[in-house]
This record gives sequence, structure tokens and C-alpha cells, in this order.
Amino acid sequence: ALFHTLQHSQRLRTLCTARLILPANFVMADQTFTGEAPAAPAAPTGEVPNVPDSEPIRERRGFGRGRGGGRGRGGPRRRREDEKTEWVPVTKLGRLVKAGKIPSLEHVFLHSLALKEAEIVDQFLPELEDEVMKIMPVQKQTRAGQRTRFKAFVVVGDFNGHIGLGVKCAKEVATAIRGAIIQAKMSMVPVRRGYWGNKIGKVHTVPTKITGKCGSVSIRLVPAPRGAGVVAARVPKKVLQMAGIEDCYTSSTGSRKTLGNFVKATFFALSKTYGFLTPDLWRETKYTKSPLQEFTDFLAKPVYGEAKEAY
Repeated sequence: ALFHTLQHSQRLRTLCTARLILPANFVMADQTFTGEAPAAPAAPTGEVPNVPDSEPIRERRGFGRGRGGGRGRGGPRRRREDEKTEWVPVTKLGRLVKAGKIPSLEHVFLHSLALKEAEIVDQFLPELEDEVMKIMPVQKQTRAGQRTRFKAFVVVGDFNGHIGLGVKCAKEVATAIRGAIIQAKMSMVPVRRGYWGNKIGKVHTVPTKITGKCGSVSIRLVPAPRGAGVVAARVPKKVLQMAGIEDCYTSSTGSRKTLGNFVKATFFALSKTYGFLTPDLWRETKYTKSPLQEFTDFLAKPVYGEAKEAY
């Protein structure tokens, strides 16, 4: 009797702990059970569900703290504007150029004013062309290994007596090229041109023999007759053509495969062309006021720029 009692209690315990399984066609008092969850009762027609006015229904956003408008942490990412923004000068020379007080770039060179904004050159020489001469990787040894950056050499010129050279190093190639172009515009120099023989027609060659040197590379520019062309290697030939020189002989020594020094030596030689005093420049110089002194009253006025956007 005790055995049957224990067996009966164990069978009851099993039935109590087991999951209740109903057949698919189990009929209840008011509906038929089909194995699916019962639907929520529908609201009566013409009545609005009871939702408090102080808590409007919000759609689910992305992850994050939700400080931004639709992008989670940090807000929506700002897109870079493709169109060029209006130039706001930050130097006295830039203010004079934008106001039209300085007629040409030669007035800037005449008074030895420093070019600290690339937009000044764009204002006078809108047809400038740039040429990427070389992009080379440079490395720095650190405790974690090597840090690689890219060095860009860019030449800008208008093929009419103006040349500039820029060198910039950055982590990305595009950033290095962009910075080198800006630096090349700010290092713009005038190139003096002359004749090989009779002064007939337009200037076509260098006025005198000039030499430029950088590192072990030394290059000599020699005047050439009209029609001779630029007799030079690939690197100096491109620089001379962008400077507006049509005929020229060259002679170079040193390690010319170091392209950076080769292009720098050519640029230094061209920048010396106005440093040579020839007899046609012996006339008495009539000194004029510097633009910074001539337009003192204009520069003394306060400048109210646009308010910068707060971050």
C-alpha cells in the first residue's frame, strides 16, 4: 500500500510539472484555439486609443545617445561643399587685392611684399596651371615601427613669366598635393626673359647665363637662338616651359636622379633672373610709396567679417 501511494504521488508531481499541450482543434467556450496567440481587442469605431498628450509617439532611432538629428552620437555628418566659398582675406595685402587697390602682381614683387595667401595669386593669374613632378614616400622610425608619409613636388606656372614651386609632406597623397599647390602659389616669382641676338619680336630665352644649385645638383641655363627649343632633361624642360621660356640650352652636374633637388635647382636659377643688373636697367629708379603706406586710411578701417559657425 505504501509503494502504491508513493508511485501515485510521483505520477501527480509529473503531471503538475509537465507543459500543458492542447490539440489544434481544442474548442473553448467562445473561440476555437488554433495554436496562435490571441489577437488584441480592437478599439471601438470612432474612438482614439488612450495615449497621454505629454508623451507623443516617437519612432525608433538608431543606437547611441541620440544627441544628433538622426545619426546617433555626434549628429549628422556634414558634407563638404563642392562650390567654392567666397575668399575672406586675412592680411593687409589680401584686403588691398580684393578691393582692387593693386593693379597687378608685379606691384607686389616691386615692393617686395610677402605673399601669405594663395588666393592673391589666383586673383591676378586665374589661368595658372599646376604639374605634379613627383610623389615620394618618406618614413620616420618610431618605437611602434615606421610612420610613412607622402612628399609631393608641385610646379605652378602661367607660361608667361611666372613660376612657383611647392613641396609638402602629408599622411595622404591628395592632402600633400593640395598643400604643395598652395605653397607653390605663395612662392611665386617673376621670370625675366630676353633675347639671344637682335631684339626682334617677343622675348624668348633667358637674358644671361644663370646657375642654380641645390644639394649636389647644379644646373646652368644658357641663352639659345630662336627656334632652338628647350634643350634639357625632362624635369627642367617642364619647369622652363611653364615659366614661358621657349629657347634655352642647359648644362647640369651632380646626382640628377634626385628629382627634388633637380627641380629646386632649376627653380632657384629662374628666380635669379631679376637679380642680375644689365645696362638697360641702369636708368634712375623713381621710388613710389608702398601700397601698405599709400592706402593707410583704407587699412585703418575696421573689418567686420561674417560670424563663424559655432561648433
